[in-house]
Amino acid sequence: MIEILEYYPILITGTITTVQLTVMSAILALFISFVVGLARISRFLSVRIIATIYLEFFRGSSAIVQMFFIFYVLPLLGIYFDALTSGIIACGFNLGSYGSEVVRGAILAIGKEQHEAAVALNYNTYKRFRYVIIPQAIPIMIPTFGNLLIELLKLTAVASLITISDLTYMAQIIRVQTALTLEPFVVILIIYFIISSILLKIPDYFTRKFSKGRNMMLAGQN
Repeated sequence: MIEILEYYPILITGTITTVQLTVMSAILALFISFVVGLARISRFLSVRIIATIYLEFFRGSSAIVQMFFIFYVLPLLGIYFDALTSGIIACGFNLGSYGSEVVRGAILAIGKEQHEAAVALNYNTYKRFRYVIIPQAIPIMIPTFGNLLIELLKLTAVASLITISDLTYMAQIIRVQTALTLEPFVVILIIYFIISSILLKIPDYFTRKFSKGRNMMLAGQN
């Protein structure tokens, strides 16, 4: 194990790359989740069809194949992305497809009376979703988004297959140079566990924040 610790500089580099890939992919996935989730309940048929095609394609095909396609195939068509950008796009679009269903389900879970109350207040569609529907739907989304965030972290491990120098890629380097297999992968397992434990604090924070806001609102009403 001491021999493995001598490679701590590349382990740190791999950890930073993994966190960067996870965070950037999460931001992209969150944006896509709301755009596609809202598009899935649009009153316009064409918008719903486009959103459904995206959803079924990215949810129904392998994330690894998507990553390979973006990094290796698109350059043949004149579209070039570096390895990290390809990983971010593939992970973000893949997880965004699952997240969009979370958004759609949470919005549909809001009672019909809330929509009617917003209409009674003469809110247009934007105001209705911005001030009434989405604020109530977000607490419903948070727990599932937390699980998807951890799934995203685990998905980034396959990014090493397109030469991204993440933790898994660095473990492979250490294995080749030291002829050790158990030790480097035990080390990165521990690092992944630490990162996931930290990431789980994010949804917990937002859950407490929104719960506090709802409790204060209910207290004010009483």
